[in-house]
Amino acid sequence: MTVIITNHVERERFLKFMAVGVIGAVVDFGVMNLLTKAFSMALVWAGTISFTCAVLSNFIWNRHWTYPDSRSRPIARQLTMFFVVNVAGLIIRVPILRFLETPALKLLQGLSLNVPASPELLAKNLTLAIAVGIVMLWNFFVNRYWTYNDVDKKIIMT
Repeated sequence: MTVIITNHVERERFLKFMAVGVIGAVVDFGVMNLLTKAFSMALVWAGTISFTCAVLSNFIWNRHWTYPDSRSRPIARQLTMFFVVNVAGLIIRVPILRFLETPALKLLQGLSLNVPASPELLAKNLTLAIAVGIVMLWNFFVNRYWTYNDVDKKIIMT
């Protein structure tokens, strides 16, 4: 299935949503690395906390910048909808964090990379990157068609 964005307004929304996602990823990775490195927190717990921080950041940016015309709903209701979508994303994410970290570490140790970061830190970040990529697809489509369904849709699916 190919997504074609034919309307300049919808294309701009899509690009803004992706930019917000990048901001959220920076928040996510930053908090995760802080918690795992400075506080020796397990990846699943650190990743859950970092995910929550990223969700709040993304909601604020999306409500006020990506979809400012979606504020016809009360903020509490829209945040609840956004949060429900993202909790489902978290349910997708946690098993990825739990079960891919060890294979990622083994892969990176096998590659014998000559980089200043430890293989453990690289494995955590690689695992989180995979999880973020998968969950981002879920979040975009479900939020677009449920949380922000009060905004006119200009996407044609082919």
